[in-house]
Amino acid sequence: QVHLVESGGGSVQAGGSLRLSCAVSGYTDSAYCMAWFRQAPGKEREGVAAIYFGGVTLYYADSVKGRFTISRDNPKNTVYLQMNTLKAEDTATYYCAAVSPCGGRNPLHPYEYNTWGQGTQVTVSS
Repeated sequence: QVHLVESGGGSVQAGGSLRLSCAVSGYTDSAYCMAWFRQAPGKEREGVAAIYFGGVTLYYADSVKGRFTISRDNPKNTVYLQMNTLKAEDTATYYCAAVSPCGGRNPLHPYEYNTWGQGTQVTVSS
């Protein structure tokens, strides 16, 4: 059974940085795709960034391009989301998600993923 555990959330002032981590367990190899999503109160869950198993193919939502970076360390079975220049509108609960095999048509849509973490809160104050 696959498990995802997020960490690294917290409170930060606008313009600051945070790095989220997602520890992955249960896969027998690294051929899985990962993504980060976020959901603010009263809003739909939105895709933030996605990364394929090779770590080369990346996707970003327009709202975070140039500020967020997704990466993965396959030997450590961990995926990261480095968030810089945070804005108040980045405040949300952030979730990591996984799927294997991967290669869906819309890597930033929740329906592409079948395993989810419990979420970690990010609060950005202006």
